[in-house]
Amino acid sequence: MPAVIIVGTQWGDEGKGKIVDYCSKDADFVIRYQGGTNAGHTIVLGEKVFKLRLVPSGVFYGCRVLIGSGVVIDPEVLLKEINDLTSNGVDVNLVVSGKAHVILPYHPILDGSWDKVRGKGKIGTTKRGIGPTYTDKVARRGIRVYDLVNNTYKERVRLNVKLVNRILQHVLQVDHRLDVKEILKQCSRWGVDLQSYVGNVSEIINRALEEKQNVLFEGAQATFLDIDHGTYPFVTSSNPIAGGACVGAGVGPTRIDKVLGVCKAYTTRVGEGPFPTELDDDVGFHLRDIGREFGTVTGRPRRCGWLDLNMIRYARMVNGLTSLALTKLDVLNGLERLMICVGYRWRGSNITSLSIHDMESCEPIYVELEGWETIFNGDEICSEAKAYIAKIEEETGLPIDYISTGPKRVDTICRRSVW
Repeated sequence: MPAVIIVGTQWGDEGKGKIVDYCSKDADFVIRYQGGTNAGHTIVLGEKVFKLRLVPSGVFYGCRVLIGSGVVIDPEVLLKEINDLTSNGVDVNLVVSGKAHVILPYHPILDGSWDKVRGKGKIGTTKRGIGPTYTDKVARRGIRVYDLVNNTYKERVRLNVKLVNRILQHVLQVDHRLDVKEILKQCSRWGVDLQSYVGNVSEIINRALEEKQNVLFEGAQATFLDIDHGTYPFVTSSNPIAGGACVGAGVGPTRIDKVLGVCKAYTTRVGEGPFPTELDDDVGFHLRDIGREFGTVTGRPRRCGWLDLNMIRYARMVNGLTSLALTKLDVLNGLERLMICVGYRWRGSNITSLSIHDMESCEPIYVELEGWETIFNGDEICSEAKAYIAKIEEETGLPIDYISTGPKRVDTICRRSVW
């Protein structure tokens, strides 16, 4: 039985949550391997809409869901999510890695303050404390879930608060003094509340793979927000690419069988940074309004533009993609003409490869395709939509296994299962 990684191929918000949910019906385990509460997965079940930030999307199929050591956890958010799910009748069979680092109250304050200091060079962070938590992790002063449940965090928290208060006052000139006693009290409560969920996630996953069970690895954000391979510095603080799954879950690369890339039928991004196919016109506004392109976590409007297949080719390379899931095809309904970027013009030459650091100065080369009024012609996908799908497959060299034609589970066409 396979191990499958699902990754975003653009700047996030591709509809990964829906695809993970759809594929989870045949999974035994679903593990979130990186990121934090800056990511949101929206799942529509009947009349209910669930917006998950930490609990893996597979929770709705009764899978055993896990949060790996590569994730940074805001205990307040996680505990509320668990409570919201259970109060709606969802059985939360969750294991949290004790090695995962914890977002403490001072991390969001640092996050917003640093971005303000950057001025025009701001990144557009969600201010959820993700970056500063990963900073503490790498600096080896972080607090892990094991520290909370084993009550071994107090001296480190005291030292960290002393340091942060100095940074806020003398470096960032922020008039905010942290109360260490209040933070220690929160940590104590979190340790008690999380204790029943903590386990050795790496051991659980490797045992499941030995037993030939279906394991799905769920990433947050996407390829172009990867700290190493994205549009730096306008990126996240972790590795959303497929390689990050091995690190964040604690499994070897030889365990992985398939990598499914999720690609939206157009392109969006949140925050600052280059975006060659961005549309600041009626079509861009159409995509935003019809696609409901507003952040799940922040509510911020997303920048919208035409589909960029240079990006998907790059995502194929750095992730080792084996196939694609195409989402939000229905958002293109009603557009008379459609454009797809198949290359760039850079310094007077046409290129079909992608150099991330030169993306700002690239001019897109488009091919034009006929639009459609509605995707379906009876029970069949209309010929114009079929041509759009075929063009993506031709240019990327990847088969499209899944096509999403709406927000609900039933609005999904499975052409080939990853399992």
